[in-house]
Amino acid sequence: MTHERQLIRRIRFATGVFIGGLVASGLTAIPLETELALLDRWIGGESGWVHRVATALHETNTKHPFLAYGTDWLAFGHMIIALAFVWAWRDPVRNRWMFDFGLLACALVVPWALVSGEVRGIPMGWRLIDCGFGLLGAVPMGLCRKWAAIAVARAA
Repeated sequence: MTHERQLIRRIRFATGVFIGGLVASGLTAIPLETELALLDRWIGGESGWVHRVATALHETNTKHPFLAYGTDWLAFGHMIIALAFVWAWRDPVRNRWMFDFGLLACALVVPWALVSGEVRGIPMGWRLIDCGFGLLGAVPMGLCRKWAAIAVARAA
């Protein structure tokens, strides 16, 4: 196998990981009440943050179920972004700008989580977990960006 084909395979694998993360993140936004109830039971923290959030979400969904429509749209947004990265998967050299976009989006997760979380009263530990998703997503995007640049240089 040529070096170029190996690079393309690596890029496609890393892009697939990124797409998979977006899809998983989006799909888990839909059954949020069920997931939080399970997590709450699993950790057994009757007075902890997860219990507080699970209780609030259950009460909100009972009284105002239409508000969950917001997380449905969150899930949709994740799916559409994942769909956009299919073009980077299909032709990673031509669409290498997508990796810059992905890195920028991942970087913006950090200030968004820190500022929005502060405004909404989210404990710092949970905000740092959210920041971690941006940092985690930056790994495959950074590798794809690097490998696409190598592929372009070799083709020139």
